[in-house]
Amino acid sequence: MSLERTQSPDPYPLLPHVPSFVVTSSDVTDGQPLKDDQVAAHGNRSPQLSWSGAPEGTKSFTVTCFDPDAPTPCGFWHWILVDVPADVTSLDAGAGAAGAALPGSAFMCKHDMGEHAFMGAAPPSGDAFPHRYYFVVHAVTEESLGVDENASGAVVSFNLAFKTAGRAIVHGTYAC
Repeated sequence: MSLERTQSPDPYPLLPHVPSFVVTSSDVTDGQPLKDDQVAAHGNRSPQLSWSGAPEGTKSFTVTCFDPDAPTPCGFWHWILVDVPADVTSLDAGAGAAGAALPGSAFMCKHDMGEHAFMGAAPPSGDAFPHRYYFVVHAVTEESLGVDENASGAVVSFNLAFKTAGRAIVHGTYAC
């Protein structure tokens, strides 16, 4: 079955403007296909991420992976890691594994399939275009975002709208 629809817009320019900073990855090249181990069918391994240049006053970070191209009105949250201490500037590959040791008081909220972990790329077969997976490091103005591990991606995103000092983005793609 082919889904007749168009690619969703990049959601981040639609949000209130905040300063950007730099995120890099040895696993994700901006705009290029994800590695096989970052795909749900081949490993669900979260990529290595490093960031620098966060705005002054950053008190914590939230790291997310979002697919705006999922065939839903609200996209699909693949990873939500909150309350990463401000002195942390990188995550090793696999940091999003269920039960992984996380820095400080950081914890994962449930992705849209209900697990506290990173879920790799998994677009439905037949989509006419590659899906985009936005790995975003949000610099947060508070030590705690004020959510718990049961918060949805929408609730986390809502809280980020009021507590984000800056945003760093790298995105990969994947097509079946």
